[in-house]
Amino acid sequence: MREGFNFYRSYWDVANELNDKDRLAFYDALMKRQFTGIETDLEGMSKFAYLSQKHSIDRQVKGYEDKTKKTLLNPTQDPTQGGRQGGSVHPSLQVKEKEKVKEKIINIEERKLKFADALKPFLDEYGRDMLNDFYFYWTEHGENDKKLRFEKEKTFGISQRLRTWLSRNPKQYQKEETDHLVEYVNKQLGL
Repeated sequence: MREGFNFYRSYWDVANELNDKDRLAFYDALMKRQFTGIETDLEGMSKFAYLSQKHSIDRQVKGYEDKTKKTLLNPTQDPTQGGRQGGSVHPSLQVKEKEKVKEKIINIEERKLKFADALKPFLDEYGRDMLNDFYFYWTEHGENDKKLRFEKEKTFGISQRLRTWLSRNPKQYQKEETDHLVEYVNKQLGL
């Protein structure tokens, strides 16, 4: 069972137009749908008010279900029937699911190490200096950032990014053998 939801201003605005009885029926239907997934049969003005907000209510429920990969209780099953009141799901389920999601998120330092390991196969091709510069640039993050710079990109292929990095800085990352060859050729040509 979920622990909370966003109570939009539009819910309050619509409810303020209702008499006390209809307002209570509207709020009850809203809470029942948000916390248990059950649609309530309403009548009169409370039904009109609920239908005017149904799209955003259903969108919130779907968002919760998609995020937690769990559906709320069977919409046709009343949570007070056939079991303990409140349904079969313990109230702290949503909190536990959030903790599981946090456990799945690897901390930034571990993700940096994983990125460094992904660069190792390119050591012979690009050299240590270029890979170090590439690593420090793409693993940069702010103090409160949850993502490294490369994780913020829509697409990120290491081999393609390395080729681009080298093409934009070719002189800075020439291998020593190439430098000696260029010096030798220049000396022979008198340049």
